[in-house]
Amino acid sequence: GPPPGGSPSVRYARRIPNTGPSGLAFLGAYLGCVVYGFYYIGVGNKSRRAERDEKKVARAMLIPFLQAEEDRRYVTWKAEATAIEAKIMAHVPGWKSGRNVYHTTWMPPMVTVSPGMVWG
Repeated sequence: GPPPGGSPSVRYARRIPNTGPSGLAFLGAYLGCVVYGFYYIGVGNKSRRAERDEKKVARAMLIPFLQAEEDRRYVTWKAEATAIEAKIMAHVPGWKSGRNVYHTTWMPPMVTVSPGMVWG
């Protein structure tokens, strides 16, 4: 028969040792990584914004020089075109070279600077 006091109990339940960090520790580590990542995204955004603004200011400072260069080019082109027109129309009586035949208020073209180049 059985030993006096009965047989020892048989451990049949699954006993997993408690090793490693808990779920709460993993959640904390995950949230720490997310906060760290978002912080450095913000730092990068600030530096890129500063560089973009500096580039915008530099381009805006160049516009008067570009406009002056285009104005000089236009004046030279207009003088050459008027001289060619005078040469071509020399045989037409009463023709005045360089005069607008359309009677409009057209202005000479300005430098075409796309808004994206200066502000984008």
